[in-house]
Amino acid sequence: MTRKRRPQGDLIEQEIEMVLNPGAFIPDRACFSFVSELDEVAAKIARLVSSDPARAVILYETFLAACYVKIEELDDSSGSFGQFVDDLYCGWIKARQAGGTDPDQTASRLLTWMDQDDYGFCYRLEIDAVKVFNKANLAAFVKLIRARFDSAAKKTANEGDKLRERPDYLRRHWGEVLRTLYAAQKDVAAYVALTEETGLTAKDCHTVATLLVSNRKPKEALSWVERGFEADKQTPNGSMASHDLAKLKRDLLTRLGRGDEALDAAWSDYRKHPSTYTYDDLMKYVPKAQRKEWHEKAIEAAMGADLHSIMDLLLQGQGAGPTRRVRASDQGR
Repeated sequence: MTRKRRPQGDLIEQEIEMVLNPGAFIPDRACFSFVSELDEVAAKIARLVSSDPARAVILYETFLAACYVKIEELDDSSGSFGQFVDDLYCGWIKARQAGGTDPDQTASRLLTWMDQDDYGFCYRLEIDAVKVFNKANLAAFVKLIRARFDSAAKKTANEGDKLRERPDYLRRHWGEVLRTLYAAQKDVAAYVALTEETGLTAKDCHTVATLLVSNRKPKEALSWVERGFEADKQTPNGSMASHDLAKLKRDLLTRLGRGDEALDAAWSDYRKHPSTYTYDDLMKYVPKAQRKEWHEKAIEAAMGADLHSIMDLLLQGQGAGPTRRVRASDQGR
């Protein structure tokens, strides 16, 4: 009598339990190697997605449930375990899509997990989820998130300071999720309409401009960059988006055949903040034959900067393009 072989899925479930090592505490110093072992088991599940997606879905769900138990038995200061759980969610989405399951059900289940997440595993999960969603599943998720956003906008609280703040918080939260989803859909109209409801920021302008670049509309993109600078002026102490806007503006000017303006903009940015990084940006727009001249101008303009910035610039080859890092052994030659 021949013994029946156990299905491979059963063996993988056993591996999940074994590798998670229930009852054993994992200190932060051991978390990276611990997660590496988890990755090996997850890779086996990923290989099932094309051949047996239904089984892969069950295994992903089993793994996720077990991870929520294991989190009480480890120190994830490094965040590697949290990133692993994030990857499991994305694998689950892929498996559901490969199996042709209903997009509305997938979106609903994912949103339920996000609502019930007490450990922050699902925080900004949409950023990675949009990378694996197909068109139908992304649309289904957008529909649910939009409903959440609209509901939060209509809610009013009747008692308690915390309750009064919560509708506003939820509206901001779901608004940020929608921004990520609309950008993934490359839906410029929906994104712009959302900013009209929530307020336009410099970061929004950069996102819209980037989407327009991908749609081969550089002139429109440039106008949004300019709007971004105006929005940034309204932000106390400016925003992180200003650097990205400046870089995108120079690239757009070059694309539109306005290289001289791009060089002027790069030179203006360099003079405000002389450093090896702004120097590298500047030299991208300098004609090759003029690099020596511009290098000398850059050194002269940097003389009022901090000593560290000046030293980095002086250690470059005369008229070179991007910065050349000099080894300590070369500095005494």
